[in-house]
Amino acid sequence: MLQVIDRRLNGRHKSAVNRQRFIHRYKQQIRKAVADAITDRSITDTSSGEKISIPTRDIKEPSFRHGRGGSTETVHPGNKEYTAGDTIKRPPSGGGDGRGPNASKDGEGEDDFVFQLSREEFMDLFFEDLELPNLAKTQITRTVEHDSVRAGHTRDGIPASIDIVRSLTGAMARRIALQTPLKRELRSVEEELEALSECDEPDQNRIVVLQDQVQHFKTRIKAIPYVDEFDLRFHNRVLRPRPKTQAVMFCLMDVSGSMDEQRKDIAKRFFILLYYFLNRSYEHIQVVFIRHHTTATEVDEEEFFQSRETGGTVVSSALELMNKIIAQRYPLSDWNIYAAQASDGDNWPQDSGRCRELLVEQILPKLQYYAYVQIAVERQQQLWQEYDAIRAEHPHFAMQTIIERAQIYPVFRELMQKREA
Repeated sequence: MLQVIDRRLNGRHKSAVNRQRFIHRYKQQIRKAVADAITDRSITDTSSGEKISIPTRDIKEPSFRHGRGGSTETVHPGNKEYTAGDTIKRPPSGGGDGRGPNASKDGEGEDDFVFQLSREEFMDLFFEDLELPNLAKTQITRTVEHDSVRAGHTRDGIPASIDIVRSLTGAMARRIALQTPLKRELRSVEEELEALSECDEPDQNRIVVLQDQVQHFKTRIKAIPYVDEFDLRFHNRVLRPRPKTQAVMFCLMDVSGSMDEQRKDIAKRFFILLYYFLNRSYEHIQVVFIRHHTTATEVDEEEFFQSRETGGTVVSSALELMNKIIAQRYPLSDWNIYAAQASDGDNWPQDSGRCRELLVEQILPKLQYYAYVQIAVERQQQLWQEYDAIRAEHPHFAMQTIIERAQIYPVFRELMQKREA
């Protein structure tokens, strides 16, 4: 069998490059494993790495081998048992090739390839191709930020920023410029000295003078330094101001009595994904956490995910509090405003109409995007019907339903997927 060996020299960070190539090549299998892993994890372990198992058959590499050569003819006979369209029965248990729990005693096989994803790689794959919809650049705030960018070269700098190629190029140009006239004079004197040496009666005094001139020009040429301080060039960097895009995300979670532990667990998992996504993907993002039952309260991150407070249900209280906070702290000229709401849809009947009125008249005109997730319901509640009417009239209002854990990740990707402008 012919073996092809790549003997090219490996560059720096070879392992990192090969790792990224592997992830890119088997992204389909890895992304599926990532999606499956997130369903079975605890809430506090959502963002850690993961061991990904890939079937050996999926990572088989093509190989080269010598053929028999020449012209050959091959006959492939048919069979007497099957015809086209027949269904073949599954082999009996234990008759496999060594894979599975009941492999035959003479079978041989290989374990699946296990690949360990780091936390960064896991999160990159998890939130790939996601973004906040309709994110727009707003007015630059008083806090001006700058990016350090390259701006040509300078003669002063630290050794770490020296441009070796540019410095050597300048040194070579300087040496050529200074040596060329001296070499021209040296060549002229050497030609005259050679002509005098060929004469029958050379002028010895002139020869001595010319020899002194030759030595003088050679000394001057050697005295020109290979690299002079004048030749050094350093990378120059300047601070360039850039506009700052600010965004705030309001997280509204229903913690009323109708939201049992299973439903709250789904809601918390959804908001944890959203929280990780925002903090990983955006530099200037603020998150406002609001819990509500009959009344709404702004809380911090720890209380939002761990508090066990419960009560009745008045969804409009959360919307009213959000609208008040926007008016007090987030001027529309400076902020991109988003909201995500999770609830089981159970609400006082007279309050659902109030929610629709608040959203349509006061809240949605201020927002870039509003996402509503209804969790684990056997039938659509009145709140869903009111929100469904809003969705038909406002394209930046989205709704999804989650019944079980396995649906959290697909629904999250559907709500936060990149959309064409």
